[in-house]
Amino acid sequence: MIRVLIVEELSLLRGGLVALLEEHRDLLVAAAIDGSDKLVAVAREVAPDIALIGVDGIRSDPFALVETLRAEVPECAAVLMAERARPGDLRRAAAAGAAGFLLKGTSPDTLAGSLRRVAAGERVIDADLAFAELAAAESPLTPRELEVLRLAGEGATAAQIADTLVLTIGTVRNHLSRINRKIGARNRVHAIRIAESSGWL
Repeated sequence: MIRVLIVEELSLLRGGLVALLEEHRDLLVAAAIDGSDKLVAVAREVAPDIALIGVDGIRSDPFALVETLRAEVPECAAVLMAERARPGDLRRAAAAGAAGFLLKGTSPDTLAGSLRRVAAGERVIDADLAFAELAAAESPLTPRELEVLRLAGEGATAAQIADTLVLTIGTVRNHLSRINRKIGARNRVHAIRIAESSGWL
């Protein structure tokens, strides 16, 4: 019996997943919760083999959540489900240690089969996600520029970025200007949006 913990914010989808999995004799829904903040505590309590995590609308970073789950409940594999493929998500999921990444439009049989494969120790990836990752543009930014932009995305000022990276404020501003020119951004906020949607951050 494969024990599954479902984490999904939307109650209708959560209920649908429960009903779908309960049609399979070898899959047991150990728990179904609406909040990622409860994931680790519930996983410790119900001892699932797999946590099926819906990433859309989740209140926390799903990739950090996978890392935390792996550290705290290592016997529980994490499978992420998303509404659509976004560049960089698959790479981040793999780096976090997810055992699978599927799209919510996948068929019921494919979902059940994927959970069985994960329980057997395999990794599963939706083909559309894989192709989206392969089609993603390479980042034109240097590692230093990405560091500057990542800190800017976290809300740091030019002075704070300079302090963190041991640079002058002028150098930080030069980096930000160069970033905008390279990727055609209007300003810092636009640059962050471009980099995130392209999977560079």
